[in-house]
Amino acid sequence: MSQITAKKAVILLSGGLDSATTLAIAQNEGFECHAMTFRYGQRHRVEIHSACRVATALRVKEHRIIDMDLASFGGSALTDAGLDVPKERPDLTDGIPITYVPARNTVFLSYALAWAEVLGAFDIFIGVNAMDYSGYPDCRPEYIEAFEKMANLATAAAVEGKGKYKIHTPIIRMTKAQIIQTGTRLGLDYSLTHSCYDPDPQGRACGRCDSCRLRLKGFAQAGLEDPVEYVK
Repeated sequence: MSQITAKKAVILLSGGLDSATTLAIAQNEGFECHAMTFRYGQRHRVEIHSACRVATALRVKEHRIIDMDLASFGGSALTDAGLDVPKERPDLTDGIPITYVPARNTVFLSYALAWAEVLGAFDIFIGVNAMDYSGYPDCRPEYIEAFEKMANLATAAAVEGKGKYKIHTPIIRMTKAQIIQTGTRLGLDYSLTHSCYDPDPQGRACGRCDSCRLRLKGFAQAGLEDPVEYVK
């Protein structure tokens, strides 16, 4: 009997809760996972270390860390140390926050698409979420649909009929609690992940930025305790 080869997929892995869950889902669906993480000039490297831990724990086929310098453009509190990360915003749905990194998901997906074409993969997974999120425009379903259409117009593999690219967004319509419950069912260890925008020098989460608050709310609603360490 010939051995069945798993379909290859590129997974964007930031080291956060959402991307780690997305990776676990892709593996559960039977994909051979190739993870891609970016050192893009973000204000801390804790999430990159988390991505490495998650990739190792989930035994991905390959994990690439890509260097780029989005910080040279600035425009975001995540890439410009001169801008303060907002803390304890009263309304997380009030406009696009300064933690938005201009065109970040478009850049990341473009790199993922390039690697997928070289690998002969036609599946790309990204952990965007349009429910419990901070209002980023590149996390919306209509954005993902537009990028997928572009991917199938812009690549030799698609134009030559070798396959059709699919951008998978398995958690896009889940609440944070549902995401956590899904990952927990799949055996994901959330202590390996990191979500905080502004950790202290020891890497402990601040508990007050948008990302920490959404994460803490999700664990509370899921009836579970967040295993990562927070600043007291």
